[in-house]
Amino acid sequence: MEGLVPQDHLLRKIDSAIDFTHIYDFVEELYCTDNGRPSVDPVVLFKMVLIQHLYGIPSLRRTVEDIRMNVAYRWFLGYLLNEPIPHFATVSYNFRHRFTEDTIEKVFTWILFEAQRSGYLSPEVVFIDGTHIKANANINKKMKRAIPAAARTYEELLMKEINEDRVAHGKKPFDGGTGDADPKHKEITVSVTDPESGMFHKGEHKRCFAYEAHTVCDRHNFILDTVVTAGNIHDSVAFDALYERVTRRFPEIKTVTMDAGYKTPWICKRVIDDARVPSLPYKRPMTKKGFHEWYKYVYDEHLDIVICPEYKSLPYSTTNRNGYREYKSLPYLCEACPTRHLCTESRNCQKTVTRHIWEHYIEQAEDIRHSPEGKESYKLRSRTIERVFADAKEKYGMRYTPYRELKRVSMWVRLKFAAMNLKKLAMWRWKNSPSKSVNNNYILIQKKNPYFVMA
Repeated sequence: MEGLVPQDHLLRKIDSAIDFTHIYDFVEELYCTDNGRPSVDPVVLFKMVLIQHLYGIPSLRRTVEDIRMNVAYRWFLGYLLNEPIPHFATVSYNFRHRFTEDTIEKVFTWILFEAQRSGYLSPEVVFIDGTHIKANANINKKMKRAIPAAARTYEELLMKEINEDRVAHGKKPFDGGTGDADPKHKEITVSVTDPESGMFHKGEHKRCFAYEAHTVCDRHNFILDTVVTAGNIHDSVAFDALYERVTRRFPEIKTVTMDAGYKTPWICKRVIDDARVPSLPYKRPMTKKGFHEWYKYVYDEHLDIVICPEYKSLPYSTTNRNGYREYKSLPYLCEACPTRHLCTESRNCQKTVTRHIWEHYIEQAEDIRHSPEGKESYKLRSRTIERVFADAKEKYGMRYTPYRELKRVSMWVRLKFAAMNLKKLAMWRWKNSPSKSVNNNYILIQKKNPYFVMA
């Protein structure tokens, strides 16, 4: 066995890079020490799943078949050529009923900590984006369902500032929450096969049920964290959960690089108020084709008015429940305007321009976009987060998921990203090793890391 596995094989590099006995600490409470039949070694179970993700094998059944025939896989698991490999149902049962989301999270964090301990992480600049994963659900088996709209995490803060703005302008404050007076409901298409997935359709993509992995990585393409949602959840909605997790784990983050889907007043405000830099691209305004461009309507901060392309004033009218100040023109001035057909089609000849109460945060993000720091960080997106998604789909089999339910898909994605981090860690440690000699014994860590004994 030892002579049949090449010295520079990937699994040798992984075996010498980390101490897999740490897995016993993560699963100790899930096993009984004095009752029942002897179980399959949990390290073997995790190694089998890591093999599946490292080589992009589509199923556990196929993984077990490949392990039976592959000498390197057997060497990695510690099984001789005449020893039977655990049945794929045993692996599936353990990851479905025994190992919890917390167990998978500990494994993911442990591998990430090993990369940080080796000095390979660079979390000062991070890159956030989302990618869709096709769900295991038939597009033709669907139904319509009305669900309440999700409440925004910043709703109370926004309403407080809306009322302060209205009082400052001599208006009566609102009672209740933002949005409409009545609770909002929306009708969505739900899969009968996997109700927790969401309908995805964008551009030229074929309509399908999908999940979305909202992910953050550093400049070295190590995945720092991920949050999986249904495929119909917008990136900006899932941002808060992902941002809280990654900043709690890496408070040293200084620059957050995102695409145009994250360019909202709340996201810009949250990142800037945290003394961090949002690196965002240009976002084309949603103006009507053939009408005046948005930049021809100039906001005068001193007078709190908007000046139209014909140099007429649009005074402040009100602040609505969604946080937008409304500036409305005087109808008798617009009625005789020579370019009114390029400005508004309203029957009462009145133009309304809206401006969010947090608009100045968007303007700060625009200034950052033109700065050398903003240009440099955004330029790296194609080599970082986009490369991570491309590799995950092409090399590691993340284009579609064989699992159903959000919990199982989340565990599957996190294990896949853990395998990607582990491979990068092993390759870097092998490259930086002075002797590059392979030791088949596990690396023993002299001092146990206190991080793993925390609740």
